Amino acid sequence: MSEKKLRIGFMGTPAFALKALKAIHASGHEVVCVYSQPPRPKGRGHKLQPSEVHAYAEEHNIPVFHPKSLKSEQSQAEFSSHNLDVAVVAAYGLILPKVVLNAPKYGCINIHASLLPRWRGASPIHRAVWEGDVESGVTLMQMDEGLDTGPEIIKKSVKLTENETSQTLQDRLAILGADMIVETLDKLAKIGQIKTKEQEKDGVTYAHLLKKEDGRVNWEQDSSAIERQIRALNPWPGIWTEIGQNRLKIQSAQRADNAVNIANKNQPVGMLIDKNGHVQCGKDTFLKLETVQPAGKQAMDFKSAINGGYLEIGQLLK
Repeated sequence: MSEKKLRIGFMGTPAFALKALKAIHASGHEVVCVYSQPPRPKGRGHKLQPSEVHAYAEEHNIPVFHPKSLKSEQSQAEFSSHNLDVAVVAAYGLILPKVVLNAPKYGCINIHASLLPRWRGASPIHRAVWEGDVESGVTLMQMDEGLDTGPEIIKKSVKLTENETSQTLQDRLAILGADMIVETLDKLAKIGQIKTKEQEKDGVTYAHLLKKEDGRVNWEQDSSAIERQIRALNPWPGIWTEIGQNRLKIQSAQRADNAVNIANKNQPVGMLIDKNGHVQCGKDTFLKLETVQPAGKQAMDFKSAINGGYLEIGQLLK
């Protein structure tokens, strides 16, 4: 690293952001302050618990701020008072007004978990897995007032595996993003400027904030689409279907288009057709349920769900 140290503000909340904070903190630059979402109730006792980023900052005696908004003059003045060289933003969860974006000497750098302009928005990792993208990556971006529209600083890609989940991809991109931000900060400290280029105009897509309803299975889809949905949306918001009045959560499943007895084919979509866990999907395809969670019960393998009477062959999943 350059001998010059930058005064850095870090703005992030979940585990994805924590990797970058740890890397910056270890790099020798001065992390002046950390901004994170306020503590939330978690666990069975619903006790307030700080975010991963918040907890790390407190452990290392870095001042933590968690305003509910950055729109007030008071919160903006407080942010400006840190006299930052640069702010690093990673999955923070609040919109940054123009006055905040312009407060640090070199502005705000966002660690975004996609190859912009593909998957602008709140859930780029989930959407890449869900849509079956063959590659993803991290883009470091100089932030502006738009939704992930700022000019690119650097972009690096990774290939997705056939069994990629949102969790495995998040873990890989968190490490990649941490390496990229330290490299960029060291360069900024050395040359005193950030070189950027405008994002491409073509290929813009958006990854909306996930809702619980996104987890509902549409059995009219083919098995490939449903299997990707399961890999993309566990653990949040979780994948579910209905049996009568009850929900059945699906934690893992596999495509099984060539493993079904011909006599069991051409059943109504959503029908549980045999004791091996095969479900009829759209386009004459099949999904094999592996791990499920009946309403009010712990997760279990499919055989246990059958033996326990929670599922029956011939039931229609909706």
